[in-house]
Amino acid sequence: MTNKLKQAQQKSLRQRALEYLGKREYSTAELGQKLKTYADESDDIPALLADFKARGWLSDARFTAQLINARKVKFGSAKVAHELKEKGIADDLIADAVSEIKENELEHATEVWRKKFKAVASDRHEWAKQARFLQSRGFGFDTIKKVLSKQDNDD
Repeated sequence: MTNKLKQAQQKSLRQRALEYLGKREYSTAELGQKLKTYADESDDIPALLADFKARGWLSDARFTAQLINARKVKFGSAKVAHELKEKGIADDLIADAVSEIKENELEHATEVWRKKFKAVASDRHEWAKQARFLQSRGFGFDTIKKVLSKQDNDD
C-alpha cells in the first residue's frame, strides 16, 4: 500500500469522524466503535480519538450532559445510568449524572405518570401496572411509591 493511499484512508476516517461529530455528540467509546467498521489494521483509532479530545472536539462530559438533558424528563436515573454505561462513560461521570437527575426525579416521574395514566389506580392490579410502567422508565421503587401514593392523596 502506498503512503498516499494510506494517508487518503486515514483522512477519510478522520473526515468520517468529523461528520459524525457534526451531527451530534458521541462518547469516545461510541465513536471508536462506529469508526472500527471503516478502519484497517493500520489505522490508529485511539490516536485519532485522543487528537479529537485534545482539540476539544470530543468530550465524554459534554456527551453526558447532552444525554442527561435529553433523557431526564422521560426517564429515571437507573435507565439513564444504564444507557451511559452502555455508551462507555466513566463511573464518576455517571455518578454525577445520577445525582443531577435525582434532584427532580419525583417531579419528572409524576409528570410521566400523569401523561400515561389519567386516573389513580383503583385496585392492586392497576397499581402494579402503573408501578411496572414507571419502573420500566428507570424510576426507583421509592420514587414510584411516592408518585402513586401522592396521586391517592391528591384525590
